[in-house]
Amino acid sequence: MPKMKTHSGTKKRCWITGSGRVRRGTAGLGHMMRGKSANRLRRLRKHSMCSPTHEHILKRMLPYGR
Repeated sequence: MPKMKTHSGTKKRCWITGSGRVRRGTAGLGHMMRGKSANRLRRLRKHSMCSPTHEHILKRMLPYGR
């Protein structure tokens, strides 16, 4: 059976944790930093988990983890 292809965009943005959950970076850090408070920017630096609704879709895009 041939190897499955990993989705290029997903492998750059998401990864699978040791427990099998999908982790991603937070949105909102692309531009316009001056309008956001320091507290908010500090919170946005942390990574967050993907919702369980999208997990099965993302795991199909990352067949071998990352």
